[in-house]
Amino acid sequence: MAKLLLVYLLVTLSIALTTNATTYVVGDSSGWDISSDLDSWAQDKVFKVGDSLMFQYSSSNSVSEVKRKSFKACNTSDALNTFSNGNTTVPLTQPGERYFISGNKLYCLGGMKLQVNVVGDASSSIVSPQAQPESNLPRSSSKSNNPPSVISNSSEFSYGGRGSLLVVFLGFMATILWVV
Repeated sequence: MAKLLLVYLLVTLSIALTTNATTYVVGDSSGWDISSDLDSWAQDKVFKVGDSLMFQYSSSNSVSEVKRKSFKACNTSDALNTFSNGNTTVPLTQPGERYFISGNKLYCLGGMKLQVNVVGDASSSIVSPQAQPESNLPRSSSKSNNPPSVISNSSEFSYGGRGSLLVVFLGFMATILWVV
């Protein structure tokens, strides 16, 4: 019985520690803003299936996900999705190119647009809810140059750390109680 518990613990720990998804705050501390150099921001990042993009912006702006043709022309008339709540998290659920532009055409023409290449093969696609327009982060009426304290001073954070270890611990304790 002890061997079974040890195997369960090792398998659960390995799954919990390898399940890492990253949430990228678009534009880092500047956020989704005309002052952000979004091309440079995205250049050194590898976006993977399972990661998320968090757009933080003022109430006078918005984010539209569009197709490539609309991206080049800064055209929001046939947007795939449009968000305007100030805190938008978009899950990256499939590999391929994704295109985001400002809802303000002048901002878009000024460079406020983002193209990301999501890596991963078709078998790594995950089923996930659509973009979460409402987030648990506080909504501000004007854009701040400081991201919410939840993010800390990092441009990205991972899911899977302490929360997953807690789940492993609770699963382990439940197994022990079940065996006893």
